[in-house]
Amino acid sequence: MSLSIFLLWLVSIPISIHSLPPPTDIHINCGASEELNEGGVKWMTDEGFITVGNKTTLSTPDLTPFLSSLRFFSDEKARKYCYVVPVTKGAKYIVRTTYYYGAYDGGKEPPLFDQIIDGSKWSTVNTSENYSKGLTSFYEIAVAAMGRKLSVCLARNKRTKSNPFISALEVVFMENSMYNSTDFTKYALSTVARGRFGFEGKIMSYPDDPFYRYWAAYSDNVNMAVTSHSNITATDFWNLPPARAFETALTQSRGKQLQIKWPAIYLPSASYYIALYFQDNRNPSPYSWRVFSITVDGKNFYKNLNVSTSGVAVFGTQWPLAGQTEIVLTPDEASPVGPVINAGEILQIVPLGGRTLARDAVSMEDIAKSFKNRPADWTGDPCLPPRHSWTGLVCSHGKNVRVVSMDLTGIGVSGTLSPSIANLTAVTDIWLGDNKLSGSIPNLSPLKYLASLHLENNELSGKIPITLGRLDSLRELFLQNNKFEGEVPPMLKSKKGLRIMV
Repeated sequence: MSLSIFLLWLVSIPISIHSLPPPTDIHINCGASEELNEGGVKWMTDEGFITVGNKTTLSTPDLTPFLSSLRFFSDEKARKYCYVVPVTKGAKYIVRTTYYYGAYDGGKEPPLFDQIIDGSKWSTVNTSENYSKGLTSFYEIAVAAMGRKLSVCLARNKRTKSNPFISALEVVFMENSMYNSTDFTKYALSTVARGRFGFEGKIMSYPDDPFYRYWAAYSDNVNMAVTSHSNITATDFWNLPPARAFETALTQSRGKQLQIKWPAIYLPSASYYIALYFQDNRNPSPYSWRVFSITVDGKNFYKNLNVSTSGVAVFGTQWPLAGQTEIVLTPDEASPVGPVINAGEILQIVPLGGRTLARDAVSMEDIAKSFKNRPADWTGDPCLPPRHSWTGLVCSHGKNVRVVSMDLTGIGVSGTLSPSIANLTAVTDIWLGDNKLSGSIPNLSPLKYLASLHLENNELSGKIPITLGRLDSLRELFLQNNKFEGEVPPMLKSKKGLRIMV
């Protein structure tokens, strides 16, 4: 099995591969019962990052320890299952999910399901081919944190036939310079391929790459592999590629084109971020330079690039690719030697689907904390993606994504009504009847669009708030079969157009 083949969003790696995290990064061993230190790596349990799902262990021989457990999700009613990780608002991260099925459920083939980053669908997880070859699969995306928490969710789709699962989740901080030609407020970058050219060894990662990116070997039978005779400084390059990525290269004779078809798989028609890395491999001297032009799929990528022993990188953003990608380096007539290429990255540009208005999202988090026995999918973004909003919520999807309706009638919710419910200022309907809610009704006077409030058949107490009479849009108020004290406020009794049951 060639380790040079990187699949779209999915990379083939041996099940024994692992990487070492720095102290500030998060490596989660999903489904594990205790922390694992492996080769200096601290793999945390997933307790505190997720509240749903079931844990299990695998008995696969010689399996890397951090893959020997997983978490799976059997609740078919839940719209998504989310890990929530603390992050620094505005910072950029590499997020990686790792999957090894191990026939944990007695099946023969892994399930297909979707994964979501915050409020955006990221990709569909399909690990069947890799699993049939005894390989793990991982998916990787570069994304900016829009808040202080980042959610990574799994969700069923129409092709999901068994329970989604996950083996590991990693969230790695990126330096600000990395991939900074991308507008991370609008896009994320999903890894397609990352290769070391002219190399045939194992995948390179940490500690050579402090950001844990996997650099796979790539060579062919057409171009010559060469070794560099001088070192480069990784910090001289925006994307901070590891210095070892420049140790080998592919080249051609003087005057000849260098052509590579990389990655080896066909890409769907989309926009991509491309980064290519070059270094003259000879000993440093006044003659250690070469000039060539670069085309990608026949289109000019860079003209007359001058490559020295110090190395150079070129980037393309929003670059259209489809099918087999061909990179061609054409030497300048005056160049003393042929073209050379050391490494490359291709990442698909993923348009972000937006986020629920921050005020509503924070309010819903507070409400979720005040509820017990709440729906299993009440984590992650409350409204997005639209097919995977929280159970019981209806949201608007105009300029701002807002919560406009909440219906948890008769699902057994207990706990109290958080005062934060009054911050859902776009809400028109709140239906929480036939549950076990206790405590008092908070001040709901900011809810000027509230038309119906159903709190019947609960265990609410205290006085019925006079402020409910100030809600001009309120047309339906059901409060019967609770433990309220005192009389119904006269303002409510006399309110025209209000149907009230107490």
